[in-house]
Amino acid sequence: MSTVSYYTEEGLKKLKEELDHLKFVERPSISQQIAEARDKGDLSENAEYDAAKEAQGMLEMKIAKLEEMYSGARVIDESQLDTDKVLALSIVKIKNLNTKAEMTFTLVAETEADIKTGKISVNSPIGTGLLGKKVGEIAEIQVPAGLVKFEILEISR
Repeated sequence: MSTVSYYTEEGLKKLKEELDHLKFVERPSISQQIAEARDKGDLSENAEYDAAKEAQGMLEMKIAKLEEMYSGARVIDESQLDTDKVLALSIVKIKNLNTKAEMTFTLVAETEADIKTGKISVNSPIGTGLLGKKVGEIAEIQVPAGLVKFEILEISR
């Protein structure tokens, strides 16, 4: 049974593109490598054949995983998001009460997370700690460095 994951339209498109690339580009390429290695003779001592078969197995596992993710994928309608509390795809401005530093993050699906662009996973410690909070509330979040308190300053989409 697949797990339901929520994506932006852009994130779901990237997932589909990666899956299609693996199925329609990588898979035929590995099949060709196996055929070429098989043509070289004795398979019991053929390192190229063994390597190609191993690569094929890894590729098939990756394809199966992406197919499962894609089958459980749901696109979030951003226009229907509630900005009263932190949800997936919320843009949240927070203040670290220890350092007084302010940060803005967008909470996204795990596969779309990219800290360099300010996108954190809803499954990360900070993402999980912020979910459901409202403006003005304090989120106490256990991170590797210890317990950190964040004040929710603003929620938008």
